[in-house]
Amino acid sequence: MKANKLVLAAMLASSGVASTGILAEDNAVMHKMMPPKEMAANRAAGELSSLGSATGWLNAQPLTAADLRGKVVLIDVWTYTCINWLRTAAYVRAWAEKYKDHGLVVIGVHAPEFPFERNADNVRRAVKALGLSHPIAIDNDFAIWRAFKNQYWPALFFVDAQGRTRHHHFGEGNFEESERFIQKLLTETGAHVDQGLVSVNGQGIEAAADWANLRSGENYLGYDRTENFASPGGAVLDKTRVYAAPAQLRLNHWALAGDWTIRKGLTELNKGNGRIAYRFHARDVHLVMGPAAPGTSVRFRVSIDGQPPGAAHGTDIDEQGNGTVTEQRTYQLIRQAKPVSDRLFEVEFLDPGVEAFAFTFG
Repeated sequence: MKANKLVLAAMLASSGVASTGILAEDNAVMHKMMPPKEMAANRAAGELSSLGSATGWLNAQPLTAADLRGKVVLIDVWTYTCINWLRTAAYVRAWAEKYKDHGLVVIGVHAPEFPFERNADNVRRAVKALGLSHPIAIDNDFAIWRAFKNQYWPALFFVDAQGRTRHHHFGEGNFEESERFIQKLLTETGAHVDQGLVSVNGQGIEAAADWANLRSGENYLGYDRTENFASPGGAVLDKTRVYAAPAQLRLNHWALAGDWTIRKGLTELNKGNGRIAYRFHARDVHLVMGPAAPGTSVRFRVSIDGQPPGAAHGTDIDEQGNGTVTEQRTYQLIRQAKPVSDRLFEVEFLDPGVEAFAFTFG
């Protein structure tokens, strides 16, 4: 997305006016979350001082504004299932490593989108899997989020050595601009900084999206935020029902087949051999999902246009489309080569007990 559209969307959001077209396009670049009214009305007084409200810390002892005086601080607001943040993770790691001896402190602020992301053990596993070694503040109460007046995942806030927030960036992209601003703030402290830029080549789920061929946006599977549900008869809310998929799906429409319960924030499979079908146009297909019961696993099989994915398989399945849900996270199911066209994605869960939260694309 062009920078002016990002700026306009942010301005509209901050003024309480929504532009449907712009904000819908923004979903490819960043998540937007409006905190509950009771949260928004009780903003923290400070920005860095709000670190004292973190509900936990990983990779470090709790940090305070006083601890950070004289340091340039990069606040990285994230949540571990967010595909938009996952595609920025390699840059954040690289900046933390390159500039750590020049006075930069990177602090990840993990603010959960889904209920399971409030679980510190889940976040700890994600931090380890993603190779994050910088301090992570757990912001389950959204106190730090509110102090920075944030509404987005991911969000970067650039704080100078005097503790003043000098710049911010919402969403993916503009990595060169962000790194140049880090260099500017460090140079202001007297640090001698290599003016070259980090070289990043995201792998797997961290690879940059194929923006030129992306025609499918994020879609949630709980009834409070879903769009384009196409199973005949529609959804029955919070009750078990046997669904069927239609013979044809329009682009960006989805359907269920089998015994499912559609809940406010997720869709849960009650009996084995249930399917989710989705017609999409993108290089990548990701699904946020997990087992309903901790410590269990759910086998599944993916097809694309009715066939095993073969070379188009994502990192979480094999060429035959086989995979297993073992934890609550974002699973990469399809990564196809060009040409990219409208395709029918289907995932069949062989066992009951999976919870599916959201599709994202890249």
